Amino acid sequence: MKKLIYLDNNSTTPTDPRVVETMIPYFYEKHGNAASRSHKYGWEAEEAVDYAREQVAQLIGADPKEIIFTSGATEADNLAIKGVFEMYARKGNHIITVTTEHKAVLDTCKKIEKLGGEVTYLEVNDKGLIDLDELRAAIKKNTILVSIMWANNETGVIQPVKEIGKICEENGVLFFSDATQAVGKIPVDVIENGIHLMAFTGHKMYGPKGVGALYVRRKKPRVKVTAQLDGGGHERGMRSGTLNVPAIAGFGKAAELCRLEMEQDAKRLSVLRDHLEAEFNKLEEVYVNGTTEARMPHVANISFKHVEGEGLMMTFNQNVAVSSGSACTSASLEPSYVLKALGLGDDLAHSSIRFSLGRFTTKEEVDQAIELVSNGVQHMRDLSPIWEMYKEGIDLDAVEWSEH
Repeated sequence: MKKLIYLDNNSTTPTDPRVVETMIPYFYEKHGNAASRSHKYGWEAEEAVDYAREQVAQLIGADPKEIIFTSGATEADNLAIKGVFEMYARKGNHIITVTTEHKAVLDTCKKIEKLGGEVTYLEVNDKGLIDLDELRAAIKKNTILVSIMWANNETGVIQPVKEIGKICEENGVLFFSDATQAVGKIPVDVIENGIHLMAFTGHKMYGPKGVGALYVRRKKPRVKVTAQLDGGGHERGMRSGTLNVPAIAGFGKAAELCRLEMEQDAKRLSVLRDHLEAEFNKLEEVYVNGTTEARMPHVANISFKHVEGEGLMMTFNQNVAVSSGSACTSASLEPSYVLKALGLGDDLAHSSIRFSLGRFTTKEEVDQAIELVSNGVQHMRDLSPIWEMYKEGIDLDAVEWSEH
């Protein structure tokens, strides 16, 4: 059995061995509770948490006191959106977001609507980008929050974050960004981009699962969120619960490694990603989804027309791990809502595969994946009557399909 080639780093990354090494002492030798202030075990744990807070803050240009540790980005998304909705209820109840956000944001916004809030969902263009004029026009007197992701999990498309930050500042509205796919991969500076709240997580940046953070700005303006978990008042009263010290120590180390190695990783991976796309473009009817101007260096979302994505994956999923659609919603056979929002028809949306490379991806693995996927595409098309019709020049859009 050949080693499975892992090209699904947007769903999760392997934990860097250097991160694992950092975590190990906090499971047994230094197993204290960071809230135990009366003995050495507690002090050691608190020290580890404080150091990790500094490492994480440094990665995003924040103050350590602005980092609230959570169980991951989903919790951070919930805390930011629901926390602002409650805390700023006197100012208004209107939130603006985008149709291509992660489900953790969209489902939280649906919950806000049930609670009596008002949510505007901005559309994106065929490149996956929002229209800044539409954002400006959507802001009203009762708008309290704009929630727009930094980089999309399915396409890697990067939104014009700095411009969005300026628009929010001009209108006195808070700007929250789910930056789960961006932090640790590309430079992210919260002050420079006018971010007030930002969610991200350890397991997308070679850290452990089950730990994430919410950045909450402390000055100009001082931002507050209402806690969603009540208890001992941990994390500046915004998130109660005993801190997961081993995971937090690992998250800190992962953040430090990303800060130091991100630039060289990005350069190497963008070359590999471009190579992957160039090779697939040698096949017929292959489309790269989303803009290629502003996107993450390691992600390619590609549609192989007249080939069903799930079926295509069956031809190579013993050898290559990729995803069709988003891992969080891939249990459903519906085509990706993100790709539909870009205007793709069902045929192209259903035929899309997301390739996301990572720190441990090699050139050899990419070449093997290109060969396996290309063979799979040819095989599926050889079996497909629709491909045959396309090759004969039949206009498939004009065909009337019978129900039987």
